[in-house]
Amino acid sequence: MATASSANDLHGHSMGHIALHYVEEAMGPVAAKLLALIGFVETQMLPLPGGNFYRFVVNEQHRGRGDGILYLSCVPPAQAALVQAAREALGHGTDTPHPAIAALREALDHDPEYSFHVGILIDSLEELERITLDLRARNEGDPDLKGRLKIVVNRPQPGDAEIDARLDASPAFGDVTRYAYGRNGIQVFIETDLLTSGPLGESMVLELDYIFPGRDSHILSVVEL
Repeated sequence: MATASSANDLHGHSMGHIALHYVEEAMGPVAAKLLALIGFVETQMLPLPGGNFYRFVVNEQHRGRGDGILYLSCVPPAQAALVQAAREALGHGTDTPHPAIAALREALDHDPEYSFHVGILIDSLEELERITLDLRARNEGDPDLKGRLKIVVNRPQPGDAEIDARLDASPAFGDVTRYAYGRNGIQVFIETDLLTSGPLGESMVLELDYIFPGRDSHILSVVEL
């Protein structure tokens, strides 16, 4: 009898798609712009009542495939209504919010991986540096994105002299003092209120990762405490 792992190897499973929501109709083009700046390839934009529907893929090789897809659409009305009701019940945005709201915010500030997020693996450190520097600049001066991005970086656990020296000299990561739960990889977290997730639909985190080559043990293969 085939085991679950051998059956998966035989049939070639892969990750198909993720469906994300932007906050309101007018934010669709801006949210799509952010995904394109990160490196996703837009393959379709379908204008719909209530907001555009977008199809992105992780790279050109996936344009016509059924995997490596990210769908983007406006949060549906029933979900938006539920989130609004939850916010009202918890005093969100008032002078007396429920303490759980601040507790969750504190947890996310400490660890961007605390709640739902989407990770993207990038195979070039130079490209990750370019994207990071570009988004930092756009958060300061781009009319569409200014003040809408919170960027947090985790360096790998120190100890590999080659990696430590490369990152110390990095224009994007040289001053980073946070460390990941593992070695040999770097994580760039982009939190934005253009996308909605979590119990109150406030923001979402996109995680950009790079794994240094030639290392079998790294941040995405094993968690180290």
